[in-house]
Amino acid sequence: MPLPLIALFLAAFAFGTTEFVIAGVLPEVATGLGVSVPTAGYLVSGYALGIAIGGPLLTLATTRLARRTLLLWLTVIFTIGQVACALAPDFLSMLALRVAVAVAHGAYFGVAMVVATSLVSDERRGMAVALVLAGLTVSGIVGVPAGPATAMCGAGARPSGR
Repeated sequence: MPLPLIALFLAAFAFGTTEFVIAGVLPEVATGLGVSVPTAGYLVSGYALGIAIGGPLLTLATTRLARRTLLLWLTVIFTIGQVACALAPDFLSMLALRVAVAVAHGAYFGVAMVVATSLVSDERRGMAVALVLAGLTVSGIVGVPAGPATAMCGAGARPSGR
C-alpha cells in the first residue's frame, strides 16, 4: 500500500474528528468562550455550512491547480486553522476560523479521492477510495469519543479564572 494513501487516511481521520468532536465538548467550549451552549452550537452549524457551501465553491475556484499541490495546501490550511481555533480569543473568531477550516475540509475530500485513485492501478481504485473514507469512519469510532474523554481527563488540571 503506498505511503501517500496512509497519509490520506490519517488526514481524513483528522478532518472527521475535527468536524464532530466539538459536539462532545460543547459545554466546555461554551464556558471557555463565555457563551451559552446553544450559541456555541453554531460552531457545529457553521462548520457544516462551510463544508456544504464553501467546499464546492473552493473546489471550483481551484480547478487549475495541480491536485496534489492543492491537497497539500488544504492540509496546511486545515492544520494552521486548528491551531488558530485552539488560540481563538472569542466566539466570533472561533466561528470564523471553524468555517474557514470547514471550507478546506469540503474541498479536501473530492481532491483526496482523485489523488488516491491516481496512486494505484485501475483495479485497486475502489480500495484506495475506501481507505480514504475509512479515515472518516474511524474518526467517528475512535477520534470523536477520545475528544471528550481527553477533555474530562484534563479538566482537573486546568487553572480556573477564565
